[in-house]
Order: sequence, then C-alpha cells, then structure tokens
Amino acid sequence: MNAPVLTHRPIQQLPDQLISQIAAGEVVERPSAVVKELLENALDAGATQVTIRLEEGGVKRIAITDNGRGIPPEEMPLALARHATSKIASLTDLENVNTLGFRGEALASIASVAAVSITSRTAGGAHAWEIVGSHQGTVSPSSGVQGTTIDVQDLYFNTPARRKFLKSEQTEYGHCAEVVRRIALARPDVSFSLTHNGRTIDHWNVSEAAKRSAQILGGDFAEARLHLDEAAGPLRLHGYAGLPTASKARADSQYFYVNGRFVRDKLLVHAVKAAYEDVLHGDRFPSYVLALELDPAMVDVNVHPSKIEVRFRDSRAVHQFVFHAVQRALAQTSATAHGSAPAPVSAAEIAPSGGALGRGFGGGGISGGSGGGGSASGGGSSGSAWRRPHEQTSFGAQLGAPASSTFSPSPFPPGSRWDAQSGGVPQRTEHYGALFASGAAAADGAGASGSAATAARPPEVREASLPAPTQPASDDDFPLGFALAQLHGIYILAQNRKGLVLVDMHAAHERILYEQLKNALDAQAEGERMPVQQMLIPVTFFADAIEVGTVQEHGETLAALGFDIAALSPTTLAVRAVPVLLKNADAQTLARDVLRDVREYGGSRVLIERRNELLGTLACHTAVRANRILAAPEMNALLRQMEATERADQCNHGRPTWVQLEIGALDKLFLRGQ
Repeated sequence: MNAPVLTHRPIQQLPDQLISQIAAGEVVERPSAVVKELLENALDAGATQVTIRLEEGGVKRIAITDNGRGIPPEEMPLALARHATSKIASLTDLENVNTLGFRGEALASIASVAAVSITSRTAGGAHAWEIVGSHQGTVSPSSGVQGTTIDVQDLYFNTPARRKFLKSEQTEYGHCAEVVRRIALARPDVSFSLTHNGRTIDHWNVSEAAKRSAQILGGDFAEARLHLDEAAGPLRLHGYAGLPTASKARADSQYFYVNGRFVRDKLLVHAVKAAYEDVLHGDRFPSYVLALELDPAMVDVNVHPSKIEVRFRDSRAVHQFVFHAVQRALAQTSATAHGSAPAPVSAAEIAPSGGALGRGFGGGGISGGSGGGGSASGGGSSGSAWRRPHEQTSFGAQLGAPASSTFSPSPFPPGSRWDAQSGGVPQRTEHYGALFASGAAAADGAGASGSAATAARPPEVREASLPAPTQPASDDDFPLGFALAQLHGIYILAQNRKGLVLVDMHAAHERILYEQLKNALDAQAEGERMPVQQMLIPVTFFADAIEVGTVQEHGETLAALGFDIAALSPTTLAVRAVPVLLKNADAQTLARDVLRDVREYGGSRVLIERRNELLGTLACHTAVRANRILAAPEMNALLRQMEATERADQCNHGRPTWVQLEIGALDKLFLRGQ
C-alpha cells in the first residue's frame, strides 16, 4: 500500500467559521447534544418553565422556550460568539463552577452547522429582541414574553457529510427525549413540556422529587425504592436507590448527578455496583436516581466537551462515601422495613368462629405436619387451630444447639416433643392468637356460633387461645406473621395482617448465616491489622510500568490490605504475602486485580468480594436444605431472625427470600365478592 502524498503548506490561522465547525464536531455530536446545551442554558438563566419542540427527531427543528432572565439586546451578538459567556471570568471561576454551562462554545458551534435565531426579553424590557444567523447578525425588535426562545433549524445543513452519520428519526428523537428526562429528574422544581412533530409527548409540572422520579421511571420503581439522604463533611448524597426487585436486564435506569449535572463516571458507577453486590444477581442492573453534592472546588467538570465526565480531587473519599451510603440504605431491605404493621387488636376481636378462619387451620395444623385433618399435637382440630408456638430467640434454639448452628440431623415430629422442651422458653405469644383470630366472626357473620365454639373448648385451650394482650399487637414486631405449615419441604407458609407470606426457607436461612458470618469476621478483625500469609516462595510476574508505579505509590495501602508486593525490576513484581483468608487464591491474578482497584478507586473491593464469595459458599452449604421437615417453633424462629437480619429480602445470590400475597389478591383468585 502506497503512502499518501503530502502537500507542504505553510502554517496559517484558521478562519473563525472553520474553527467553530471543528468545535461543533465535539459539542454538537447529534440533535440530543443541542437539546442538552440549550436546556442547561435555560436552567442557568433561572427558568421555572421550559418547553421543548422537536421536528423530525430534532434534525429539522429544535426550539426551546424558557421563562428565565432573558438576554439584554446589547449582549445578544456575544451570545453567539465563540468563548463568550456570563458564567466564568477567571481561572478561579473555572475551578469553582456553579453552573451547568461555562465554556461559551455551544451556541457558536450550533450556529456554525445550523440556522439559529434567538428571541429574548428581559424582565424590564419593553419588548423582545431577535438575532438571526451568527454573532455578526443584526439585533432587531420582536415580540415575546419574558424569557428566551432559541430556534435551531436544519441541523448540519451546511455540512451534509455530518448529516449522513445521523440515525433514523425515531432513534434521534429517542436520544433527545432521554436527555430531557435526565434533566427533568434533576430539577423537579421546573416544569417541562416536550412535543414532537406537533404532538405533546411528555409534560411534567413542578412537583416533589419523589413524584417526578415516579412519573419518569414508572410505578414499578416508585413501589420498590429506598429514600436516601446522607451527609459527611462537605459531601451529601440524596435520592432514591431501587430495591433489587426493581433491577433490570439493562443499565438504562441509572441516573447519577454531581452538583445537578448528569454524569457517567466509572468511579461512581463502581461504588454503587459494589453496594448492590450482596443483594443483586450478577447479570442484573440496579435502578437508581442519586444526586451527589459537594464543594465545586473538589470536582473538575472541565474534562470533556460534553461535560458528562468529571474528576474528583479525592476520589477514594468520594467512592467510599457513596458506597457506604448506598450500602446502608440497602441494609434496610428486611421484613421490618416494609411498614406492614397491623392495626391494634382488642380482646373483643379475638372471637373465633367456625368460618373461614377455622377452615384455614383445619387442614394441616400449624406445625408444618403433612398429614391432613389433624393437629400439631394429635388433639382435635378446634384446639390445635389455636395452639400458639413459643417464641424463639434464635433459629434452632429448642434443639439445644448454639445460635449460630444449623438444625439437628433428625427432624422432630410435629407436636409433643416441642411442648415437653418448651418449659424455659418465654411465652410472649399473645399476639399470635390475636393476629389469627382477628375478624373471624365478621368473615362468616356468626358471632353466636363463635361464642359456642369457644365455650366447647377445654378450659386450658380457651385460656391459651384467648389471652388478654398486655400491649397492642404490632407488625413492627412480627411483620412476617406466624407459620402455618410447610409446602413440599421447600416453602414456609405464614399468615400476617396483610394475608399470606411465602418464604423460601433455604434462601432465607442462607442470608441469615451469611450476615452472621460477615459480622463475626468484621468484629474479629476490627481494630486489628489484616492477618497475612507469608509466601514460602514469592510469586513473580511480568508487570507494566503503571502496575510497578502503583506498587511504589500505594505501598501503605497495599500493606493495610494484607499484601506485600515488591518491585524486583522495572518490569517484574513479586508477591511475598497475601491475606490469610485468601491464601488459596491465585496470587498473581489477585495482585493484579488489587493493583487495578487501588489505582482506579484509591482502595480495593476485590478482597471484600473474594471474602464474601467464600462466606456465601459456606452459608449456602450450611443452610437448611430442601425436604427438611420443620416444626412450628423452628419456622417461627426463622421468621423472627429474618425480621432482625439486614438485607433479608434477598439471599446472597440476589434471589428473593419471601413474597407477600395479600387477601385482595387471594379473593380475586376465588372470585370472592364478585
């Protein structure tokens, strides 16, 4: 292949028009970039109402109208001139940017590749003024209300080669609409209206952040999100983190803002992803709307022409703050965080009847026995229906095993043995009967028969079934209710105020054990240096200059993480020690991963991830297996521990551990009330 023939030309100054068109290649990548720049200018001008009108995906026309401060007529030519802006005036301003725009390039670049007109009126102006074309255009009187309208038509009309790279009308419109959604999410105090080809597509009135995010991200996100608002020194993170149930197969519902500016920053994305790793399956992506506020001097927004990338002065502090803030919010994903508290139950409501409630218990008893028609203790169905389990303080406590152990090898038959062993267990179970008995008489309209049924029971059963509660029952204490039975040796069926609760007993126990192992290991290591395993023969490997420089620059950080890595030559590193917990891992791969994390994020999540993988495997192998028959006290003990365990809504593989079937949904299945 022949080399191209180069023609020698003297160095010369480029004309302004060509300079603007070169700049437009970076600033005006597609119509959505124009929408972004103009919307940011509108918000910087103090607008509270913004209207966006698009035609043919923004290629034919983009018109944005706001009710901001407006532009004085004498400044309108400068608005279209290159590097002219009202937002910064010195290097100090550039290092403390408080506005969305600041470069002074956008309007000039747009005007170089499209037909642009600006109509604006200030608050004290007698009328509006208009300028067409470029900064050399004439400013003339016009009509209009306070604010500014920027009309961009025929994008790339004078650079047809660039126009060929645009996609279809619908694709370009989709990108424009996404830009509007991003900015609307960040500014719920501003109303936005979007029209395309004369048809209004979206309109959002001024509202609260919660309502705006629900409008844009949908009801599924609104019903499965956690509010977050944390501050530490100059940093504040607020917004909404979606529950794992709101995750998606694509990362298209992730919105992160830094000082009101939408960004795609790998450090922030990594911090949020790390916070979700314990509750989300690996191939799913979380949904979130998060806003980070910090001193403008701590972040550099002048990194890329699109201003979508930022650089932090202390990246490690920002990463750790975001990670821990989101992680603490997700730790609330337990049964106690769902606000399912029932209304207080009075003694008068505990009037059992032979109606729907009696039928619900007559089949299999409350102890998980698989036989039909009987009770947990072999007595009559009437008595067994109201026998309440003793409260457990830990899973498997009645087996005489330590709190952290799993079940005994042999299952207990439903009934008698539990009663025999329950002498020393506190009997705070008055809420159990109150919860199950509530509304029974109303269900069948048989108050008299209920009284007769109560009188027919033996005195000891009536006493055990109908206590006088010392305190009102509260789902804050028992949001998962109480166990009814076991299904196929896999699921626990429980009843709470809302209806039926189904629990995957293996997944639930796995999460409980996993959190216990993590907490025990963290407590053991607290205040101590990471225990290390010295290598009998150091592992050497080829390293590039960046890896060698990372070892030399972050030696103390690596030592705190339990690594002793030394540079033997400019191209060789030796691993002399690794953390004890990971002594069986591949030293070279582990070292490379740690060096990458330390270099990019100022710290390493690799060690925590590897440790948690080991603990997760141990918890999975130790947790109760399928087809293990549980008695009622065991099932209720598991429910109580779920309520006390962080992240108990998912196992450590990201699968849900329990679901709620409300009475209304069950009524629909059986066409009740229809």
